[in-house]
Amino acid sequence: MDKNCAIKMRGITKRFGQVVANDSIDLEIRRGEILALLGENGSGKTTLMNMLSGIYQPDEGEIYEDGNLIYIHSPREAYEYGIGMIHQHYKLIEVFTAAQNVILGLNDGKLDLSAANAKVAEICSRYGFEIDPEMKVYDMSVSQKQTVEIVKVLYRGADILILDEPTAVLTPQETQKLFSVLRNMKADGKAIVIITHKLHEVMDVSDKVAVLRKGKYIGTVNTSETDPQSLTNMMVGHSVTLNIDRPRYDKPEKKLIVEHLTCVDDEGVKKLDDVTFTAYTGEILGVAGISGSGQKELLEAITGLYPVKEGSVRIINEGKAEVELIGKSPKKIRESGVGMAFVPEDRLGMGLVGSMGMTGNMMLRSWKNGKGALVRRKEPESLANKVLEELEVVTPGIDYPVRRLSGGNVQKVLVGREISLEPSVLMTAYAVRGLDINTSYTIYNLLTEEKMKGVAVLYVGEDLDVLLELADRILVLCGGQVAGIVDARSATKEEIGLLMTEYKSKEA
Repeated sequence: MDKNCAIKMRGITKRFGQVVANDSIDLEIRRGEILALLGENGSGKTTLMNMLSGIYQPDEGEIYEDGNLIYIHSPREAYEYGIGMIHQHYKLIEVFTAAQNVILGLNDGKLDLSAANAKVAEICSRYGFEIDPEMKVYDMSVSQKQTVEIVKVLYRGADILILDEPTAVLTPQETQKLFSVLRNMKADGKAIVIITHKLHEVMDVSDKVAVLRKGKYIGTVNTSETDPQSLTNMMVGHSVTLNIDRPRYDKPEKKLIVEHLTCVDDEGVKKLDDVTFTAYTGEILGVAGISGSGQKELLEAITGLYPVKEGSVRIINEGKAEVELIGKSPKKIRESGVGMAFVPEDRLGMGLVGSMGMTGNMMLRSWKNGKGALVRRKEPESLANKVLEELEVVTPGIDYPVRRLSGGNVQKVLVGREISLEPSVLMTAYAVRGLDINTSYTIYNLLTEEKMKGVAVLYVGEDLDVLLELADRILVLCGGQVAGIVDARSATKEEIGLLMTEYKSKEA
């Protein structure tokens, strides 16, 4: 028996109705190794790991742990086999301390907080975590909250750890700290699985890479013997160009002018604090920042969806006149003819109507061009078919309710509709979130095409590598303030990461 083989999954199949999420998958997870699990959206990565962690049960197949056949019916049972999963969305109680969250739910009949603090501190010291066991969660950064989730799993005795998109909201510096911890755990004999889509991170931290495509297992390769292009080809099934073109626009002009923009939420907390910048025609202005730094509020304030306390937002129209947007509702902004399109973070709550099909959602943006909502169906229907074909939307039909589509396909519908408006200002919040690599690069190319038409594009993104390749300039937000605006052609991830996290301390 191979002592280093912690888990063997054989013939694992999982169905949801008529959809086969995992189709007879074989996978091995070894101790002392970091395995990256790659695949397009909908390839079955998280579903497969949810079965290993006890959230789902397979319809067919077998799971072996150290050579023994096991049956996992719940996350609690998974812990009994030393298996723990750290999910992308943290499950912590804000008013509890780190140690209190770690021991929450343990039924040992007693509560010894002092012993828990000591054990949490010991785990942190052993693997290189930086967290105070007595620190309240509401005082923690995103990376510290993630640390608590990992420590929680280790506290329960897990030696097989699964991390789902662990770097999605981390800065480059925080990512490197996490990778250092994972390497320490690997050296301690832990078996680690990372579900991710960031190929440069796969190459940096993993020992092996397993690839899924459309629910099927494609293969496992040694990281040292592959490269991002080969991995992409495995995921997609054909060659995909991983280069983002960034041509220069000949004559950029001022288009969107934001001055001293300040927004306060219902509790009196400043979400945006004296934000000032200018976006130009023929440029992609990237917006970077850790989660909750004001990205969402910035785009919503510009589009009339978030109340503004102070400041000015002006668009220069084709006649060179400046149109003030503050004080106007989204409807009034549309009627003012400034040509603004918006891809919001909340796809269904704010972007699309879930009960409608593609045609109906296209019609929402064009029905007033006719004498009634049903008169001008031909054009929205034609647009729906165009988006369906160009972005390869997977749907039973253009009138199928969009809320029943996968998140990635919903995003394709929304992005396709907004670009079709031929805007002069296009704002996108996480435009490729939930999209596979192939479609992501299609979106990047579409945004670049819009830029070269003279559109001013604001692109809020979370992948700094993409921002540095796609954008012309990058505006960095920290705590609702502009920490800096840098040239994307010469800036580094480390420079941006410092602006994302250290600006507040410098100002203090």
